[in-house]
Amino acid sequence: MVKNANIVSPDAPPDAIGDLEVGSLSQWQLIRLRFTRHRMALFSLYVVCALYSMALFAEFFAPTTTDWRSIDHIYCPPQIPKFSLEYGFHVQALQKQKDPITFRRYYTFVPDRVIPLAFFVKGAPYKLWGIFPMERHFFGIDGSTEGDAFYLLGADKIGQDVFSRIIYGARVSLSIGVASIIATFILGILFGGVSGYVGGRVDNFIQRSIEIINSFPQIPLWLVLAALVPPDWSPLRTYFAITIVLSLLNWTGLARVVRGKLLSLREEDYAVAARLIGAGHSRIIFRHLVPGFSSHIIVSLTLSVPAMILGETALSFLALGLRPPVVSWGVMLQDCMKFQAIADYPWVLMPVLFIVLTVLAFNFLGDGLRDAADPYSSH
Repeated sequence: MVKNANIVSPDAPPDAIGDLEVGSLSQWQLIRLRFTRHRMALFSLYVVCALYSMALFAEFFAPTTTDWRSIDHIYCPPQIPKFSLEYGFHVQALQKQKDPITFRRYYTFVPDRVIPLAFFVKGAPYKLWGIFPMERHFFGIDGSTEGDAFYLLGADKIGQDVFSRIIYGARVSLSIGVASIIATFILGILFGGVSGYVGGRVDNFIQRSIEIINSFPQIPLWLVLAALVPPDWSPLRTYFAITIVLSLLNWTGLARVVRGKLLSLREEDYAVAARLIGAGHSRIIFRHLVPGFSSHIIVSLTLSVPAMILGETALSFLALGLRPPVVSWGVMLQDCMKFQAIADYPWVLMPVLFIVLTVLAFNFLGDGLRDAADPYSSH
């Protein structure tokens, strides 16, 4: 049996890939091969997948539900799980105290009282995706412990679990990035494709319009558009409104990328041949020209996701985007409006860590895709 000499291991060093093997691989195989060598981008891909998996199954991964709260544990500090042979995974129970002079609330550990923890425990019942009734949680208190609570990342001003709210908030904040990217993709491909392929006055009009949109300061323009959203709208309508606002301001970069690529490809032999045999303009653009630089489009969209997430966070933080009872990372940061709250209870800033992690992961992922998108370039 003759082995296929064209199969190249992704872990092979660059010098091990000869001209014959590289020449026999398809464009997407070359992109995949080079991307797997970008360690940071590959790790970032795993992080992004983990974040979106957590958001997709938020009800299962969150220790508590969105409406759960405990007034007895307002601003409870984070409880770090420990492991011992006697108790297994556990945390030390906390008891609320109040300073008689300053009336400041604080917590102390209760001696010889632990709260057992376990994986796949039974907890508050919920409906996964609002459809499937379940009561198993990925991690939480093991057994019935009346009056006890477990706060991995602390509690907020009304006794809600910050970690659970971060998980539920990821569903909104991360999905807004994806939904906005879909709208950005449609607008960028449409206007960029028409501008680059038709040219002339149409190209000039579209490019001047893009320059006008880009000339406005982004944050004030976000605020103006978001302020037009009626305050009495339902959370779902507000969600779609914020998605449209972010999309209307972020399609210009992709449109210019598409225009530049089409200007260089529209005179290629295969594009001219398609026109000569009577192919329509839309078929030439979307069937022949756009697939030729689809990898660059993917990179551009990937690098745009962090901007969408930060945009939603900024609008919600300023109370011009999503509002309670909707849970998003930006809505959670509204608790940080007062400096005294941050100074006394710094764990309310925990959503910032997840925002930074997500933005960095997408940036590193975009860098890796950008390098892999041109597999024939030198290392």
